[in-house]
Amino acid sequence: MTPSRLPPCPRRRSPHGRTGWTGRTGRLGRVGRIGRAVRIGVDVRTALGVVGTLLAWFALAFVAPAAVALAAGESPRPFLVTGLAAAATGLALKRLTGRRPPLGLREGFLVVVAVWLLVPAFGALPFVLGRVPQLARPVDAYFEAMSGFTATGATVLTDVNALGPGMLFWRQFTHWLGGLGVIVLALAVLPRLRIGGRELLRSELPGPVELESLGATIRETARRLWKVYLAVTAIGVVTLAALGWSGLDRRMDLFQAFSYATSAVSLGGFTPQNDSARGLAPVTQWVLCGLMAVAGVNLLRLYRLAVLRQIRAVARDEELRLYLVLLAVGTSALAAELFADGTVDGAGGIRHAAFQAVSVMTTTGFATLDWSAWGTLAALTLLALMFVGASAESASGSIKVVRHLTLLRFARHGLEQAVHPDAVVPVRVSGRVVEGPALRSVLVFVLLYLAAFGLGTLGLALDAGEDAAGAGAFTALGAAASCLGNVGPAFGAAGPFGSYASFGELSKAILTALMFLGRIELVPLVVLLRRGYWRA
Repeated sequence: MTPSRLPPCPRRRSPHGRTGWTGRTGRLGRVGRIGRAVRIGVDVRTALGVVGTLLAWFALAFVAPAAVALAAGESPRPFLVTGLAAAATGLALKRLTGRRPPLGLREGFLVVVAVWLLVPAFGALPFVLGRVPQLARPVDAYFEAMSGFTATGATVLTDVNALGPGMLFWRQFTHWLGGLGVIVLALAVLPRLRIGGRELLRSELPGPVELESLGATIRETARRLWKVYLAVTAIGVVTLAALGWSGLDRRMDLFQAFSYATSAVSLGGFTPQNDSARGLAPVTQWVLCGLMAVAGVNLLRLYRLAVLRQIRAVARDEELRLYLVLLAVGTSALAAELFADGTVDGAGGIRHAAFQAVSVMTTTGFATLDWSAWGTLAALTLLALMFVGASAESASGSIKVVRHLTLLRFARHGLEQAVHPDAVVPVRVSGRVVEGPALRSVLVFVLLYLAAFGLGTLGLALDAGEDAAGAGAFTALGAAASCLGNVGPAFGAAGPFGSYASFGELSKAILTALMFLGRIELVPLVVLLRRGYWRA
């Protein structure tokens, strides 16, 4: 049958007479008053089919905590039931949508938003089904799961040690899975996602993505990212475990080594202890500091350095140079302020300053000291570091170093053109010309980020009521910056050795939304909220 003789597209009317599935592409359409179907510009069924595929494979993640719980003499039921629920939901979505055409850019945004809302929801179920006393309420369980998968590290737990081995393992495992991203893992292992994977990777991977930098396919790029991620994790686990076996840190057994290494590499911050990294030996703290600093480097650059041996190309990377400079500046500023206040001194002071600077700037959230009790200048330095972030294509949250570098170059470009209006001065980063669309995307992201931070702070302050004055205002400011930047701990009650348990339910919902927005980098959700996104 030739295309000219195809039968007309069927029109289906919904039970309410307003919406229905229409057209051969299966797009969700709107039926007007005269009964005519209007197709929209997003293939919702294709997006839901991909979400179903991801959920079905995500169900396998619950096997590991179930095995740990069983080995520890606990019931694996919460994990097995949740895994079956995730698999059933995913398979049902796949069956309902059938075989669909490749993903487009619009569908990629929808998949990212849906996955990052659904995965923490299933991740919270074991806490609820396992009747964890501190996570019995759904809002608390979802907060903890969102914090885990977004590698934020904020917690509502007041006693982490009260969790059993299975729940502790699952809490740490969510960090490691979410650090690089469930979708990036799926792109690495699922052949079905090789078509349309570029849109998914651009929408999912934190930071401005340069897929052409490795000259590889989407699947191969995702695999290389995960190879580096796995290698750094393995090095971290072995190194920390060796410190325990050698007697340098008797607290560091194999489970502790796994927990701290996965948190450090994912730049998350969850720990199996109430005191974060404070009780660890100084040598262990230095190892964690180095592990966080390495994990904050662009993973594609690490691949170039370790596998491709492109030392000169990595050395010319301006983002990496600025990243290291900012880490040094942050360490120096904190050390000077702590020495001046008499908080710490000597070599221990340098260690604590470096650890806190690296931890906060890479958005990990580990702590060796209670920074919420530090002076004003030190607190403001930490708050500023929360807005920096680490490199693009790392597991870090916040704005990212490359965006700051681009803004600095753009500002210099504007000043030079103000003096020489006729001069052609391109904006360059690491020798590459940054074109207009890329500049606009950076500006849009930073504006959206600051707007989300402002609205989040306002919402927390309004919910706090009278406590929003004085220290409460700074607590709200720090909590919003920390959760949006996926740092985790903040100031006051939400400090590194505290928790968000004292916050009201509305505040917890706001902070959960900020963690979600920080992880998906705002743009996908904002795009979905625009009317033009849904128009054909």
